[in-house]
Amino acid sequence: MNNIPAGYKQTEVGVIPEDWQLRPLLSAVRVASGQVDPKIEPYRSMILVAPDHIESGSGRLLAKETAAYQKAISGKYLFENGDIVYSKIRPYLKKAILADFEGLCSADMYPLKPAADVSAGFIFSLILGHRFTKYAESVSVRSGMPKINRQELAEYTIALPPTKAEQEIIAAALSDVDALINSLDKLIAKKRDIKQGAMQELLTGKRRLPGFSGEWVVKRLGEIGTFRNGINKAKEDFGHGYPFVNLMDVFGVAKISLPISFGLVNSTSTERELYDLMEGDVLFVRSSVKPSGVGLTTLIMENLPDTVFSGFLLRFRDEEVLTSEYKVHCFGETEFRKQLIASSTVSANTNINQVSLRRLHLLFPCEKTEQTAIATILSDMDAEIAVLERKRDKTRLLKQGMMQELLTGRVRLN
Repeated sequence: MNNIPAGYKQTEVGVIPEDWQLRPLLSAVRVASGQVDPKIEPYRSMILVAPDHIESGSGRLLAKETAAYQKAISGKYLFENGDIVYSKIRPYLKKAILADFEGLCSADMYPLKPAADVSAGFIFSLILGHRFTKYAESVSVRSGMPKINRQELAEYTIALPPTKAEQEIIAAALSDVDALINSLDKLIAKKRDIKQGAMQELLTGKRRLPGFSGEWVVKRLGEIGTFRNGINKAKEDFGHGYPFVNLMDVFGVAKISLPISFGLVNSTSTERELYDLMEGDVLFVRSSVKPSGVGLTTLIMENLPDTVFSGFLLRFRDEEVLTSEYKVHCFGETEFRKQLIASSTVSANTNINQVSLRRLHLLFPCEKTEQTAIATILSDMDAEIAVLERKRDKTRLLKQGMMQELLTGRVRLN
């Protein structure tokens, strides 16, 4: 049975409109050849783009630094306004930009100049699309650094709308969605900055909320609660038994409540009593590759029966001095984090132990109603940011669906 719609045809790249053409990628774009010396003018004053300067998957340039600033000495490729600059290493990262300026790029990148009848924006979308990325991944699997070479680029076939005008309409539609995603990212960043400022004021008492004038105190954590290291078990004990909270269950998670799916560990009744988790407990991350990850906290929102926690974590159980809502935020306050990082040790990873944590100072209001009021404001800010993040993530999914439809001609734009 023929399922090809009227006006479409089956090709090596799939079903496309009858008036679309197949072309080798390198007939639609030309790869720049020849390198320039970044140590001499005018090149040393030009922006030099490297793969690390590009955000994965978005086509967004994160940094603009000159060749001189980067102390570049080896040969670089020159690209022009309107060229696509594509990272040929680790193609699964999908790093490319559509240049709106003249500059240099590293030898790990290809400057691609579109042919006269080809839209740069359309090719840019194809380069960041799923089909090309899967192809680039498949041909770049090799020992050492994954990389796609010119011959492999030459062997890739693309489907092109018959006119440059249609290509540009498609590119513009996808660019509009990108602009919406970028605006949401900027708004999220702004809201995060506002929340950070609010934390620095509210969690230090620099700004008091109306109706509160009670005393604030500074206490060492060891004065208001106790710490316990997590459980360490042999490899064969995992995968069966009772619930087990691991490092990755809590890393970057503000709070945990049921229902949640944990791993399993073979723990005894004595271990489950010693390493239990109750409502209000806080888990500190003991070790992280980066300093920014060590000491991050997760609040346990309710009793977790028969559940133990990993040796990569530390449990803090306070003497009902702090409200649960307040504990979600207070350990992330800037000055507290500075203390914590300064108390950590560095070997292969950055580490913190309970001896150091017990010595850390925490400033907080004695009145629990003030703690709750502060936490409510900060939690409302978190909720507002979460709504924006969900909207951005849905828009990203929308763009992926649009790319599938528009770049294959399943949906045509007038």
